[in-house]
Amino acid sequence: MVAPQYPPAHGGTAPMPRIPADPVRGRAWLFRSLGLVAVAVVAGLVWWLVRHESAAPLAQPPAKEFAFTAAKGPVASTDCAAKSTDDVKKWFGTHPCLGLSRALYTTSASGAKALVSVVAVTMPTAGDANQLKALADRDGTGNVTDLVRDGTAKISGAPKLLDGQYASRVTGNRVTIVLSAFFDGHQDEATLTRVSTEALNLAPN
Repeated sequence: MVAPQYPPAHGGTAPMPRIPADPVRGRAWLFRSLGLVAVAVVAGLVWWLVRHESAAPLAQPPAKEFAFTAAKGPVASTDCAAKSTDDVKKWFGTHPCLGLSRALYTTSASGAKALVSVVAVTMPTAGDANQLKALADRDGTGNVTDLVRDGTAKISGAPKLLDGQYASRVTGNRVTIVLSAFFDGHQDEATLTRVSTEALNLAPN
C-alpha cells in the first residue's frame, strides 16, 4: 500500500534532487579555456615580433663615392705568368691560374682624374688565392701587369699605376688587385686609397 503524500509544511515545495556535475563537460570547458589562453599568448607574441621587426632599420648597401667609367677591357687570359713580373711571375710558374681578367677605368676624385687598374685572378683553390694575395701585398715582389704597362691599352698621359695606391681582396678562390693613380701628377693618397678600395667591387663576378 502506498503511503499518502502530503504537501510540505508552510506551503513550500519539496527539495529538488541534486544532479552531480558531468566530469567530461568540466574537462572540456577547462581545455577550451586553456586553448583560448594559448591562442591569446601566441597572438600577442606574433604582434610583438611584427612590431619590433618593422621598427628595426633595414641594412643599406654602402653608398658609392665614385663613378667609374670603363676605359679598356676586360681582357681575359689564362697565362698569368706571362702577364706578371718578378716573384709573382715565378710563383705563377708553379701555381698556374685558372683565369685572368684585366680592365682599366677612369674616375674623378679630389677634383682630378684618376686611372684605375682592376685585375681579377682565379686560382684552383682558396688556399692558392690567399698565397697569391700575401705575396703580391708585399713590396718588391712584383705584380700582375696592368694593361697600360704591357702596351695593351694606349691612353694619352696615363700615369704610372705602380706609383699609385694599391688594394687587394680574396673572395673564395679569386684575388682582386687594384692600382690607381692620378693624371697630371696630382697627389692625394687618402682619396686614392678610397678609390682603390671601392674599385675592388668592379671585379667580374
